[in-house]
Amino acid sequence: MHSARESWFLLLSIPFYSILIGMEIFLSNWTGKRFYSVKETLQNVYLSLLNAGLDLFLRGLFYISILLWFYNHSLFTIDNVYLYWFLLFIFEDLAFYIEHRVEHFSRFFWAVHVTHHSSEEFNLSTGFRSSVFQPVYRFIFLSPLAWMGFHPLDIVFMYSLTQTYGILVHTQFIHKMPAWFESVFVSPSHHRVHHASNIPYLDKNMGMCLIIWDKMFGTFQKELPREPVRYGLTSPIENRLNPIQIIFHEWKSILADLKRPLPLITKIKYVFRAPGWSHDGSRKTSGELQKEFRKSHNPT
Repeated sequence: MHSARESWFLLLSIPFYSILIGMEIFLSNWTGKRFYSVKETLQNVYLSLLNAGLDLFLRGLFYISILLWFYNHSLFTIDNVYLYWFLLFIFEDLAFYIEHRVEHFSRFFWAVHVTHHSSEEFNLSTGFRSSVFQPVYRFIFLSPLAWMGFHPLDIVFMYSLTQTYGILVHTQFIHKMPAWFESVFVSPSHHRVHHASNIPYLDKNMGMCLIIWDKMFGTFQKELPREPVRYGLTSPIENRLNPIQIIFHEWKSILADLKRPLPLITKIKYVFRAPGWSHDGSRKTSGELQKEFRKSHNPT
């Protein structure tokens, strides 16, 4: 189910993205930086198509219906159209931050989201490297918006708008934005940190458009000159160009942990606690790695 404006927006965005990505490919090759490879770019397109297909299917099947139920039982009505769209943007960006944070701090959701972080390249096409199964649970985080009185089609449209911005920050060609901009909005520099596998950068800068949520909730990290970004995962995927492996590798790892002779409560923790958690300390979460990093670099 689509509104006419979303259909037009999607139709116009295709040539817009194509031109920008084409320009970035040309510039990256012309300057000798080569931010793109054919195999990784095709992988990004493949994952994006899978995500879009599932998203459209679930919207038509039940996604909008669930949001409509909440909207029909909404708590508020916002009559001022300017205030309505401003608040929708603010609350939807916050909802994305919450979803994104859950995806990074619960292994069950990380198993879906890890696909987006699996590339060792960082360019505009990486923004299309979608978490394929994210549409299955996204409505959980968007339903409160409908309950607050925002129409489901407006929620979906705003999501498309903010996603566009989220794609545009996947670039290495913009070093820094003006200080006033970077104090409020997510910038390419902020998002490069988010995609880094460097220990100080793990699980940082999770906002879509606004960086203020990260600053408010303690997940902000600026890009450091002494810490050049390394893209990808802390533990590289074996056969990372395999289209099946790229989507399901973390689920396979979870199943392997569930097969171990451990108490049920421990198995549940392996599914829902932070990625890297282990009952015996054999693996480390990002928080544990960062604590060790700070201790080794700032000995008392």
